[in-house]
Amino acid sequence: MGAVLLATVQRGTLYICGTPIGNLGDITLRALEVLKGVDLIAAEDTRHSRKLLDHFGIATPLTSYHEHNEKGKALELVRRLEQGEAIALISDAGMPGISDPGQEVIQLCLEKGIPLDVLPGANAGLTALLLSGMPNDHFLFHGFLPSQSGARKKELQNYAQLPFTQIFYEAPHRLVATLEDLWEVFGERETAVVREITKLHQSVHKGTLSTLIHEFKDTAPRGEICVLTSPYIPVPPTGGEEEWRQEVQELTEQGMKPNDAMKVVAQKYGVSKREVYQAVLSQKKD
Repeated sequence: MGAVLLATVQRGTLYICGTPIGNLGDITLRALEVLKGVDLIAAEDTRHSRKLLDHFGIATPLTSYHEHNEKGKALELVRRLEQGEAIALISDAGMPGISDPGQEVIQLCLEKGIPLDVLPGANAGLTALLLSGMPNDHFLFHGFLPSQSGARKKELQNYAQLPFTQIFYEAPHRLVATLEDLWEVFGERETAVVREITKLHQSVHKGTLSTLIHEFKDTAPRGEICVLTSPYIPVPPTGGEEEWRQEVQELTEQGMKPNDAMKVVAQKYGVSKREVYQAVLSQKKD
């Protein structure tokens, strides 16, 4: 026989439970009640989640549910739900299924008509958005970008001219590389790096992409990170080919790589890098 179910917990139901992203005090009273009342908790990392449960005196059995066993474990969880067990799904931090495992079992439950409920909780992306002060009337959440630079830049090309704030998650060891790729694809743009959200060393670093690249090259960041870029604002084209060539030459004489110099000039004058490149190329042909 499973755990004694509390009034808010229904048999045969999957509960998607948001958990704290740092400060344990951010868990909801409803989440605590459900985690105590279900028969089983499926957790991304059982060792990590056991610390949370122990802190609140919750002894409900745990099973692992992560990206490497998601398909098989989802089938197992659905079988147990069909037998009448109540199950809670949690991730290491935040909301399961949002840049974390969970979508597989959610889809299976919906297909089989198994009831599910979502318990709201802390979210790093939305918290970072408010902390950053970026425009929040329209925004786009991406989660993690590809880890390889080539694939990352290819994906970013799709987002370069979107007129709203964009939110990305990133690991500390990839932060500088991602900021550099954002600069290459998006051009110079106001950006915020928000780290260690709700934790003791929570911080917000705001400035242009080039400023932030320089800052974090000197000081390697730690902890989980959100990167937010400001909306794209078209720049009316100005100047002419002679001005573009002259500024590219000045920047390269100062030590900047030609490719980077053309990118800077293109952003300044509101034209494509290809147009600047063609202007420079035509001068060489002459």
